Amino acid sequence: MVEIVRNAKFSIGGVVRHRLHPFRGVIYDVDPTFSNSEEWWLSIPEELRPKKDQPFYHLLAENEESSYVAYVSEQNLLADQTGEPVNHPEIESYFHDFSDGYYHLRQDGSH
Repeated sequence: MVEIVRNAKFSIGGVVRHRLHPFRGVIYDVDPTFSNSEEWWLSIPEELRPKKDQPFYHLLAENEESSYVAYVSEQNLLADQTGEPVNHPEIESYFHDFSDGYYHLRQDGSH
């Protein structure tokens, strides 16, 4: 089987929001294709289940009630246009600065 490599639309440090659900987050890692468990994938309702052959993003996410880690397909993300930082307690573990709508990765080897 030939694997098709796609370039990710969003980059680490970018702030995005979910296309369907009311949350936003900062990208801290990207998988070129689906890399979570089959159980996780099957837990998504079939009519909303994304294709596996696209980039998937690890997010430090937030909604109005809480902060959490999310794993989201590229098809379900949009660039966040608010220019506002994400309020997640783990941000400083990965990033050192927020400017122009992007977080800048720590260069000190942490995390």
